[in-house]
Amino acid sequence: MRTSSFLFVLFTIASPFQGAEHPNILWITSEDHGPEMGCYGDKLAATANVDALAEKGMLFKLAWSCAPVCAPARTTIITGMYPPSVGGQHMRSMVRLPDHVRFYPTFLREQGYYCTNNSKTDYNVSSAGATGWNESSRKAHYKSRKKGQPFFAIFNSTVSHESRVRAGGHRPVLDPAKVRIPAYHPDNAESRKDWAQYYDVVSRADEIAGRHLADLDKAELADDTIVFYYGDHGSGMSRGKRWTYNSGLAVPMVVFFPPKWKHLAPKEYEAGGKSDRLVNFVDLAPTLLSLAGVKPPAWMQGHAFAGKHQQEQPKYMFGFRGRMDERYDFIRTATDGRYHYIRNYNPHFIYGQYVSYNFVTKSTAAWKRDFDAGKLNKAQSHFWKLKPTEELYDLSADPDEVNNLAESPAHQDRLRELRKAQQDWCRRIRDLGFLPEGEIHSRSKGSTPREMGKDDSKYPYDRIFAAADLATMRGADQLPAVKKLLKDSDSAVRYWGAVGILNRGAAAIKASEKELLAALQDDSSYVRIAAGYAFGKYGSQAQQRKGIDALVGVAPWKNNSDVFVSMAALNAIDKLDQKAGYALEAIRRFPTSGGASPDGRYNKYVARILGKTVHDLGSGAPSPEKKKKRKKK
Repeated sequence: MRTSSFLFVLFTIASPFQGAEHPNILWITSEDHGPEMGCYGDKLAATANVDALAEKGMLFKLAWSCAPVCAPARTTIITGMYPPSVGGQHMRSMVRLPDHVRFYPTFLREQGYYCTNNSKTDYNVSSAGATGWNESSRKAHYKSRKKGQPFFAIFNSTVSHESRVRAGGHRPVLDPAKVRIPAYHPDNAESRKDWAQYYDVVSRADEIAGRHLADLDKAELADDTIVFYYGDHGSGMSRGKRWTYNSGLAVPMVVFFPPKWKHLAPKEYEAGGKSDRLVNFVDLAPTLLSLAGVKPPAWMQGHAFAGKHQQEQPKYMFGFRGRMDERYDFIRTATDGRYHYIRNYNPHFIYGQYVSYNFVTKSTAAWKRDFDAGKLNKAQSHFWKLKPTEELYDLSADPDEVNNLAESPAHQDRLRELRKAQQDWCRRIRDLGFLPEGEIHSRSKGSTPREMGKDDSKYPYDRIFAAADLATMRGADQLPAVKKLLKDSDSAVRYWGAVGILNRGAAAIKASEKELLAALQDDSSYVRIAAGYAFGKYGSQAQQRKGIDALVGVAPWKNNSDVFVSMAALNAIDKLDQKAGYALEAIRRFPTSGGASPDGRYNKYVARILGKTVHDLGSGAPSPEKKKKRKKK
């Protein structure tokens, strides 16, 4: 008995990974492409490798990236939490996490895994502890592990990134005449060229995936390795990446479990199968832990869809949009797999706000050009107009999502159901998006946004949510209730009160002059900005001057001023176009550095907005966002 025990201990010391019985796990990911692949029924790209993986494995019919842009999407994956619950929903948010929240590789390493990331991180959050990677670089590889050690490895390809869709020097493969132009895009030369180039780069992403799968075979590891292939969000085309339509959220998600590990596969798994389960990026971290035999911690917000601790599939799936680079927006969305509900909490902004990085893409600029020229139909014009408060689409009958059913009498029950699901989700995660971005940081000083968000004394969620919900409807009969919000003790409630008047247009501004004048003197910069924009956008000439003067007063980023306040004010000024022309010389002198900022990644956004604003005012040109009403000749 003693001899047996001694030999067992000796064997364990000599081969520490032999008895672990953990599968290897390989993630092959690619950027900026949706399910435009052969296994999903789209044959325009050549995707033989992923198609073959799906034939022997399984694909999920509808998988969402949760966020339609990389940094918040990756934040979702690395934490297993919805970024709006931790304040990380805005592009490059850089918020702190509570000490108990750990990135998933730390859990895997505790199980003996060698964890490599090759190589993108781009998280919106910082961690109090280590990230967990054994190696995270362009050279990171599972081959560097110890003999017999299980591995978890990510290989991320950038060949399908948005920048590659518009890159010069591309040798075309797909004939632009063969592409299908979605109903929301104009059928012009630029759209056809960019869509064709997009399919070409998806084909290249598939080639790279094939090389990683071949390397696995060559190393004789395929029989011991669970493989995932997925994209990080929708295509880099406009109204794909950055937008919470299905075209921005839907990704390919293909999984393969070798026979040895089939007992860890999703319950519905079968070779060549297609799962109806709704899968979201928030599910990936708990699924990984489950595959490693670890019960996901309670603070993770997703559902494990494979492994020892599989959970039942959720009824709904959720997505979100916050600030994209220099432009603010606020959208939440829910789906039951067929119907897609979109709730716009900034309906006073158009969809197609000018994001400088996106407008480099020629098809984006051409889309706006054709809109200004009056060449577009209703579906194609929607992107350049103010958003409706609610949208509802039937993904089965209307995959391009151009027929809004929110006001359809036949769909009111489904609208109410998904509206409630979205509201319940926001309440459950304590969505921090209902605070202006700067207040996420200021209210959480000495703590973290997540901890602050759970404290009613610092974040009275129900009161602020009710204000935002009321403000972003457009009923004129609700105006008296909206005005009352401006008397609340909480600055975020007052902010939504000013937004509520702004959102109701010229008649509301005329009926609310007294309240807006008082709001221009509010202690909160965000209240002053919303009131100033309301006057500047819809007021009389005298009111416009007062509103713009207030914006010009709060916008400079200097001394103790906040980068978020400056960004919000500059966004408002930029949207007012030539109305702010009289203030051009003052705006020219605004600094592009020197003010308060929690992270250097924000700082370029001030210069971007300021540069565009000065250019437009100086040239007398209208903003690229402004609709020009031209009569057709």
